[in-house]
Amino acid sequence: MKFSPMTHPASSSAGTFKRQSVRGLLLLVWASLMAGCAAFSWIPGIGDDEEKENTKPAKLVDFDAEVRIQRQWKSKVGKGLGKKYIRLQPLVTADRVVGADAYGTVVAFDRFSGKEIWRQQADRVERRSVGLGRIMDRSDAGFVSGGVGGGEGLVLLGTTRGDVIALSVVDGSVQWRSYLGSEIGARPTAAQGRVFAQTIDGELIALDAKTGEQIWSYSSQVPLLTLRGTSAPVTGRDVVYTGFASGKVVALRASNGEPIWDQRIMLPEGRSELDRIVDVDSSPLVVGGSVFGQAYQGRLVQLGARDGRPRWEVEISSYLDLAEGYGQIYAVAEKDTITAVDQNRGEVVWQHELLARRSLTAPLAYSNYLVVGDAEGYLHVMAQRDGRMMGRTRVSRKGLRTSFTLADGMFYVLDNAGGLHAYKITTR
Repeated sequence: MKFSPMTHPASSSAGTFKRQSVRGLLLLVWASLMAGCAAFSWIPGIGDDEEKENTKPAKLVDFDAEVRIQRQWKSKVGKGLGKKYIRLQPLVTADRVVGADAYGTVVAFDRFSGKEIWRQQADRVERRSVGLGRIMDRSDAGFVSGGVGGGEGLVLLGTTRGDVIALSVVDGSVQWRSYLGSEIGARPTAAQGRVFAQTIDGELIALDAKTGEQIWSYSSQVPLLTLRGTSAPVTGRDVVYTGFASGKVVALRASNGEPIWDQRIMLPEGRSELDRIVDVDSSPLVVGGSVFGQAYQGRLVQLGARDGRPRWEVEISSYLDLAEGYGQIYAVAEKDTITAVDQNRGEVVWQHELLARRSLTAPLAYSNYLVVGDAEGYLHVMAQRDGRMMGRTRVSRKGLRTSFTLADGMFYVLDNAGGLHAYKITTR
């Protein structure tokens, strides 16, 4: 996971320099404290008694496969997701699936056959050096940080430069772009004539879906240290739900941004800024009259959609989206423990660590299956009822980190190298 130190914009260049210096000093001190005795562990007698945490990915165990995981087609989107832990979930709209890479390439395919319909370069990579400097520059130039969102006939991207770019879902032509002031941390979404996008400095902004003009904004305080990324806004009727780095989930009137309720999922605790990270980076999951929210180093909480009142909570720390099925809520914790929680009672139904420390994707639940991917490129299928392993296949050796998208029994997987795959699961 990536961490992002956050400060609010300065009113003068001197103030900016001072804040950046203070922030740099704080991060240097924090890094020194994190190193602790480990920096001197080579000296006999220091650190010998400390229990070393297992950081190796769990080995894959054999099992009797109960399903076939069949790839229907594979196509190429672009150059991939880069090195910045960017996750760009494919968008399904009508008869097409749209994928994007980290460098501005957006492609629409027929979702049944994989045939390319249109391809668009939404924006260009900025070259910061020339000649030999460009050859020696090993930094990653990826800039598409939020996507792929959609709605209102649009394909939506957010960038590290603070732009929301709207393309036509019909032919990929650029309809408008709006500058929101800072990096867009998750996919924008559109509904009821509005486009909703959240920036990493804690601002949710509503734009006119036809013109891109700003209609309203809502701001939340941002801690000094946060995870990289934000919650993706979710809409329901005339309400938009989202989470913030402050540990809160909020419900706002979609038409005018009027707050309906806000509820804290987790209160920052601990002595260091690292201990106090409580980002709600997972998108709120709306199921019937309930909203499920989840905080990093915090809890999974069921809230009433009407008033935001907590109904139950379970100690689970995660920054990945939740899934729902079989009357259960599924969460992948920070160390890749997978947990199923009863939707109504908040009781843990099952939990396992078979895929611990494998850097899993967010879960996808459909039919009676629960599907996740991992950093080595494997796709794992489990039973929703009890979590047992049912199937496994390797999608790509470049790894997986993006959420999957489901439509009509087929789900779409974007690998880290830009390959877009369509899969179906069938019983043996």
